Amino acid sequence: MDEREVTPISQEMINLFDDYTHLSLDRRKFMDNLAKLAGSMSAATVAAALMASNAKAQGLVPEDDARLVTEDVAYPGAKGEMRGYLAYPAEGGPFGAVIVVHENRGLNAHTRDVARRVALEGFVALAPDFLSDLGGTPADEEAARPMFQQLPAADVAANGVATIAWLKTHAKGNGKVGAMGFCWGGGTVNNLATVAPDLLAAVPYYGGQPDAAAVPNIKAKVMAHYGGLDERINAGIPAFEAALKAAGIDYQIFIYEGANHAFNNDTSAARYSKEASDLAWSRTMELFREVLA
Repeated sequence: MDEREVTPISQEMINLFDDYTHLSLDRRKFMDNLAKLAGSMSAATVAAALMASNAKAQGLVPEDDARLVTEDVAYPGAKGEMRGYLAYPAEGGPFGAVIVVHENRGLNAHTRDVARRVALEGFVALAPDFLSDLGGTPADEEAARPMFQQLPAADVAANGVATIAWLKTHAKGNGKVGAMGFCWGGGTVNNLATVAPDLLAAVPYYGGQPDAAAVPNIKAKVMAHYGGLDERINAGIPAFEAALKAAGIDYQIFIYEGANHAFNNDTSAARYSKEASDLAWSRTMELFREVLA
């Protein structure tokens, strides 16, 4: 019998996985606790695979899609060279530009696929590698996670500002730049909005909220997406919304009931929600078309 059938993924397992990937980073402890919930270590291994992202999963947009131009790029960062993945429509332009900020696994195949999806919507899409200062995203996602603890927040923000500056002058761009980010990238987009007055649209997906004292600095239109079951991140929503209201920021907050953290990541079978993902995506693209045209 398929062990996936006898070991369903419970919300308690998903919460445990979230704690592991964002707080403890202790895989041995995570697997031991997961085995208690799943009933055995072999069942826990299956459950962990279903909750984790699958870097080998087939993306929605092929890497060689003839409708797009794609390339690995390098550009000046705040302290050194930033690297990233660029995608834009093969015909037409100029286009508005969108920064696509990765999760706490770095610039992997999934994030590149998301950049291609954005490009097919009619934008210049740049997925920066925010681990560039540390040598770049490693092939092993488990090795990438702890690297994010070595990134000073000020350096991340400064590299974001440098990314905006590079995109504003790109030959295929129209000078207008927005940003979207997921998980760690969502928090990065929130923080970037507080220090980049020329960022026109900020779309954090289940990202940590910025310091309330910095919110009045935001000039971008904000659209924040959250999974209803994501208690860890959602705890910061009330203070964030209060600060946005007090500062008169143009914002929208959407909470997708029944959806988990990382609901947009279609390489994570246990947490992905097509319904929430599709709706959030359509709302996001509508905002970008409004602001970046």
